[in-house]
Amino acid sequence: MNINDYGNVPNTGNLPGIPARVTAVHKERYEIVCEHGTTHARLKTKEYYGGTELFPTTGDFVMISYIPNGDSQIIATLPRKTFFSRREPGPVPRDQAVAANFDYVFLMQSLNMDFNPKRLERYLTLAWQSGATPVILLTKADLVDDYWDYLTQVERVAAGVNTHVVSAHTGYGLQRLNAYLQPGKTVVFLGSSGVGKSSLVNALAGEEIMTVNGIREDDSKGRHTTTHRQLIRLKSGVMIIDTPGMRELGMWDVSEGLGDAFADVEKFMGKCRFSDCRHESEPGCAIKAAMASGELDPRRWESYRKLKEEAVDRDEMMRRKNEWAKGVAKFTKQRKKAIW
Repeated sequence: MNINDYGNVPNTGNLPGIPARVTAVHKERYEIVCEHGTTHARLKTKEYYGGTELFPTTGDFVMISYIPNGDSQIIATLPRKTFFSRREPGPVPRDQAVAANFDYVFLMQSLNMDFNPKRLERYLTLAWQSGATPVILLTKADLVDDYWDYLTQVERVAAGVNTHVVSAHTGYGLQRLNAYLQPGKTVVFLGSSGVGKSSLVNALAGEEIMTVNGIREDDSKGRHTTTHRQLIRLKSGVMIIDTPGMRELGMWDVSEGLGDAFADVEKFMGKCRFSDCRHESEPGCAIKAAMASGELDPRRWESYRKLKEEAVDRDEMMRRKNEWAKGVAKFTKQRKKAIW
C-alpha cells in the first residue's frame, strides 16, 4: 500500500520510523493506515505524556514504530496544514481535537426543522479558523418545494461562501460537488445528527459504506449514527472525515475565523472615536452608527459579540494540558519505582 494514496505526507525530515495516517481514534487506541496496510497503534508514553508532541486526531499524519503482530507505537505527529478543534462542554476547559489535514469543510444543515443560521455562524467561524475552505451544503432538498428562503438566510450570515442545495436521496445537486471531490483531497463533514452526513457519504461512494438511521418525525432531530470521527477513502481517491453530530460548538481563540466569518462586522472595528470603545453608549461609536444607518445588521453584531466573548485563549488551555500531561508522566514514573 502506498501511504501517498491517503494524501500528501508532510516532510518527515530525519525522524525515525515510517509515516502513517490516523483514520480513527478510539480513546487511547488509534486506527492507522501505513505501507503495511490498516493496523492499530498506541502513543509512545515518553514522547506524548512526557514530551511536547501534539496528541494525534483523525486525519493526522504520524510517524510510527511498526510492530507486525501487535499495536504499533506512534512516536511523532507531523506538521498539520489545517486543524479543527472545539471546546468540550463542561466546567473545565478542554480542547477536543476534531480533525486535521483537510482541504474543505462541508458545513451541513438540512432543509427541515434542523436549519439554524446561528449554529451555521459557529460552524463557519471555526471552519475559517481551521485554515481550510468552508462550503455550505443544504441537505434533504427532496423535503421542500421551495428552498430560496433558506438560501436568503444563508446569504445573510455567510456572504461569499459557496452554497449548494443537495439531496442524497434523489441525487439532486451532487454533481456540483465534483469540483471539491478530487483524488487526494480530504473533506470534513460537519453538522448535527440527522442532517444526512452518512447518507451523503453513501451517495458519493456509490455504495452503502455507512449505517444510516432515520430522524424523529416530531422534531426532525436525528439519531446518532456516527459515534466517532472516521476517515474514509472512497474508490475515487477522495477522503472524507465523517464526524459525530455536534449541536454544541464551544469556541477557543478564533480571532482569524471571526474576521473571515464576520467581515461585515469587522470592517467597522477600529473606526470608533475612542480606541477603547465598548460599543455601548460611547459617542462616535462606528458600530452603533452602522446599525443605526442600516449598514450593519444588529443580529450579526450580537452574534459576533457573543462568540468573541465566549472564545477562550487556547494558549492558556494548552499550557494547562501540558502541565497535566507532565503530572501524569511523573506519577507513572514514581509508581513504577514504588512497585519495583
